[in-house]
Amino acid sequence: MAKNNAPEVRAAGGIVVRSGKREPKVLLVHRQRYDDWSFPKGKLDPGEKFKQAALREVEEETGFVCKPHRPRLPSMTYVDGHGRSKEVRYWLMTVRRGEFAVNEEVDLIAWVKVSKVLERLTYRRDRDLFEKVVASGRIDRLV
Repeated sequence: MAKNNAPEVRAAGGIVVRSGKREPKVLLVHRQRYDDWSFPKGKLDPGEKFKQAALREVEEETGFVCKPHRPRLPSMTYVDGHGRSKEVRYWLMTVRRGEFAVNEEVDLIAWVKVSKVLERLTYRRDRDLFEKVVASGRIDRLV
């Protein structure tokens, strides 16, 4: 843990949603390096605020320029694969414009029905967060 119990790694991302025929859909990314499915996110650049990083990382990984919706979702803290303390802050987001193109971090994206997201997510911490978001009803109010 860094000084004052501050996390050693700070990251941010988005749970990007859109309307679907029968239920809303959520954007998940596949990172070939880890062979995992997760929400788009990444580390803050020096001097960058969490929300700025969330918007930048979502755009870099997915090609979508998004609108964040308040309030911010609960923070997630855990120990990463390198043994460092990590804090990730997420926002619910909707797409303003853009188009996906394969990049060095993400080789695939999927728009997944809300009812199927838990089956696709690789990490328990992502599933826990998503369950809280669904229970809050915020996705249904957004789309």
